[in-house]
This record gives sequence, structure tokens and C-alpha cells, in this order.
Amino acid sequence: MNILITGGAGFIGSNLALKLIDKGHKITVLDSLSPQIHGDNAEETSPLYKSIKDKVNFIKGSVTSKDDWKNAVNGQDVIVHYAAETGTGQSMYEIQKYVDVNINGTAILLDLLANQSHQVKKVIIASSRSIYGEGKYKSAEKGIVYPKHRVSEMMDKGDFEVKYPGCETKLELMATDEESKIHPSSVYGITKQNQEQMIMTVCPTLGIAPVAFRYQNVYGPGQSLKNPYTGILSIFSTQIKNGNGINIFEDGKETRDFVYIDDVVDATILGIESDKANGEVFNVGTGVATDVMKVAKTLIKNYGVEVPVTISGNYRLGDIRHNYADLTKIKSLLGFQPKYTFEQGINEFTKWVNDQEIETDNYAKSIDEMKARGLYK
Repeated sequence: MNILITGGAGFIGSNLALKLIDKGHKITVLDSLSPQIHGDNAEETSPLYKSIKDKVNFIKGSVTSKDDWKNAVNGQDVIVHYAAETGTGQSMYEIQKYVDVNINGTAILLDLLANQSHQVKKVIIASSRSIYGEGKYKSAEKGIVYPKHRVSEMMDKGDFEVKYPGCETKLELMATDEESKIHPSSVYGITKQNQEQMIMTVCPTLGIAPVAFRYQNVYGPGQSLKNPYTGILSIFSTQIKNGNGINIFEDGKETRDFVYIDDVVDATILGIESDKANGEVFNVGTGVATDVMKVAKTLIKNYGVEVPVTISGNYRLGDIRHNYADLTKIKSLLGFQPKYTFEQGINEFTKWVNDQEIETDNYAKSIDEMKARGLYK
């Protein structure tokens, strides 16, 4: 098939492109080569871009440009839409940029598909676990509940756990399934929800099969070590490699579902190639919750570099406490099974990081930007 990957020079997109090429597909990539991800002079220095250079039909352009979309969509059978601004914290103060790229960029695509001739048969949209906001919980008093966003008044006192009205006992964390409540707690999450809903709503009216993948925290060799706004594993790795201390937010017990890049690519290819995926929304993760303190300790151990770790009680507005994926649907419909445990994936990731040049640690700058706007406490 002829497959367009927007954001195809990015972390997930480039890995997907290479695997699809190996399977005999012809790949076109539309990517702006954002300096935040690729650094300056990306065409000469970005490892992600260089990994696909001369292997794909590369179009340097933006999803905010209708002309770039027209150029890229021509002749494609499948579109995998990854191009997006990412980062929960940054989205809370660069709101127009996130809306322009994520929502308006997707709207331009759908407008084009609705009003011009094309041969597109399927659109894959990269959604996100962020659309769920806080995860799914069980209450002794009320059964299944979906807590609202946490408030500063409680977190300022060091109470970071989620609460639900009328529940006196501690809530029990559960895996979040695709039928769980959607209530994002950040602008990024809102834009991903909007992208997903537009694709899933409009494409069927055009005779195009939509598929949405709600990715958990994706990591692995190749992810950007330059970007201080997203990717806790890369942020911590850059700090450790620079000999800088790690500041653990909240109490270090907040958890995420970390899913290895190869598993994400495999799941996505199942969605591209299987008709069983058509019209469906899937979680993609490991189904395992891993706390941030374990992340920091594992990275320090693997790198063999001792740096101070501080559990500071700081927090960012817009962050969630817990969320991990229920994989029942993707396992039963597509036969997906993650192959990498957290420990296996981290071993591969840290081996790769050890072979990279040490990047400048710009994380403090990203925190200062949030502090200035009252989003970091």
C-alpha cells in the first residue's frame, strides 16, 4: 500500500515507517522537522530524520498548510496521522499552537478528504491516554468512579491522591478500558480527544475506515533527548547523564503505563493491515502501572551514575495521578500482546542512550516557563 505518515520523522513515526518499508509498503512522510524535537539544522543532524532519509518520499511541510496536505495525500491508500504538538505541561500555556496544529491540522485533512478526490481507504489517528484524565477507580461506597481533576488546595498540603465525593475509604485504582469516561485534564488531552472524535465521526461518512490508538507513555531507542517538555524517561536520562539531580514531583508514587516502541509499532501495523480494526478505538500499553520513583531508580542503576533524587512535593497543574491501560479489547480483536516488560524495555533504551552524545539539560527552562505562569507549584 501507499501509506502517508504525518510526523513520520518523529520517534514513533520513523520507527513505524521503517517497519512498514520492510513489509513492502511505500511510505510518504510529511513532517515539519520541529527544532524542539530534532534540534537546529535537522536535515543534517537529526538521527530520526536521517534514519528515514532516502527511504521514504519526504515532504517537509506542516499539517497547518492545506497545500502541504494536498501534496502529501495524493495517491495514498492509508494515512497515519501522528503530526502533533505534544506535552501536557507546555500545552497549558501554548494553547493556540496546540489547537492550531492538533485540531485545525486535523480539520484541514478532513475538509480535504470530504471535498476533493482521493483514494484514501483508512485513517489511523494517534490518540492518547491523556484523554481519560484521571483513570478508573473502584469505590467501596459507590462502585466504579471517575474522579475529577485534583485541586491545588489539597496538593499544597501534600495530599496527592484522587478523591471522589461521598467516598470515605481509599479508592482502588483499576485499568482504564476504552469505555471509561473521557475527561482530559490538559489542553493537550483536549486536542487529542478532539482529533480522535473528528476522525471517528467524519471518516465513516466518507467511506473511509477510521482507527484510533490511545497510546500510553511510549519510550525506547530513538526518542528525542533534546525535548525537555515531554517524555519522563528521556528527561531523567539527560539529567542523569549531565550529573544533575532529579526532582521527583508529588510523592513519587504517581504511576504511568510505559510501553516500548516496538510494541507500539506492532499494534499500529495490526490496525493498518486488519479490517477487524476498522471503526474501532484501542488502548495501546502494557497494562502495568509503574511509579515514577521506580523509573528514576532503574535509570540511575542502569547508567551507573549516582545523582541525588529529591522527592520535593512540587506538582504541575494538568498532570494526572494514575492511569494504566486495560488491553482486553486490542488483545481479543487484533491479537496484540506486548512483548517487552518495563525492565526489558529500559535495558534496551539505556543501552541506546549510552551510545548517544550527551544533550544539554534544558529541563529547568521548561519548569521556569511553567512557574512564570503559576502552573508549577
